[in-house]
Amino acid sequence: MWASYRKHLLKFKRPSGTSRGILHEKETWFLIVSENDKHGIGECGMLRGLSIDDVPDYEEKLKWTCENIHLGKEVLCNELRGYPSIQFGLEQAFLSLKSADPFELFPSDFTKKATPIPINGLIWMGDKNFMLEQIKNKLDSGFDCLKMKIGAIDFDTELQILATIRRNFSKHDVELRVDANGAFTAQEADHKLNLLAKYELHSIEQPIKPGNYAAMQRLCRHSPVPIALDEELIGIEVETKKVELLQNINPRYIILKPSLIGGFKSSIEWIGNAEKLKIGWWVTSALESNVGLNAISQWTATLGNKMPQGLGTGGLYTNNFESPLQVERGHLFYRKDLSWQPGLIQRLCT
Repeated sequence: MWASYRKHLLKFKRPSGTSRGILHEKETWFLIVSENDKHGIGECGMLRGLSIDDVPDYEEKLKWTCENIHLGKEVLCNELRGYPSIQFGLEQAFLSLKSADPFELFPSDFTKKATPIPINGLIWMGDKNFMLEQIKNKLDSGFDCLKMKIGAIDFDTELQILATIRRNFSKHDVELRVDANGAFTAQEADHKLNLLAKYELHSIEQPIKPGNYAAMQRLCRHSPVPIALDEELIGIEVETKKVELLQNINPRYIILKPSLIGGFKSSIEWIGNAEKLKIGWWVTSALESNVGLNAISQWTATLGNKMPQGLGTGGLYTNNFESPLQVERGHLFYRKDLSWQPGLIQRLCT
């Protein structure tokens, strides 16, 4: 058995109206595991500035992983604590290697019968006109669940945008989620959550920065808007610590991003412990290419969660890989009549 990795720069579509500082491209690495002329592929989707494995020796760790691939997935993942995106890439690559089809990791009705996964329509931060244009496009495209990024422009303007949606669509017609990415201070969060509650939101992700456990616990107890933890989960690898966080903060929901929290095994631990505490959850991709998105989507389809998931990010790139993944009317489909980009794994091997 041998392994190699290849770096690829995903280039974002960047329409006018987006906020300053938005990413233009995203680094991603593909791990190729080979044995007896078979190849498996996994994506290591580290996010600069957010992933705990955004460290100078990241590529050295990838090289070390390839040199020690003979140790196997379990040993390597244990040795790679602190590198959740590499752990996740390993999980994918070994599943891909063992599969009859290297891109069908979790056979289910999603892959076999094109049974779709409901997803939210993501509204990126930007000026008011840009955000309203995105909302119109998503609603015209058949989405009935929208997730709006907030915290980058004037808060009153963001409230006006939410008010515009609610004037035209009730909570029964369109589910609204917002994601603050920790933009509120602990001091202002109560006031802002009370204002947001007027728009009958499904939930708000990460209203304050992670690590403020006492403040987050209080907010989860008293907020009129259900709170979902997102970045709060990053960096917590030991299961007892996961249980402790969920018990102490007791959020309404948690958001699972396998690339950021250590892959499928770690995500399943989060899910099991959340369900014991009657905490809801859903899965979100973290700007992966179609390779990583495919793995996350297929896994999600096996979990039986009927809520809209956060899986529609494949169309953000100008140089993504061709795949059977298609977004139609607020759902993600795996279209067996469509093909993966010819020679993709071989290309990444060289």
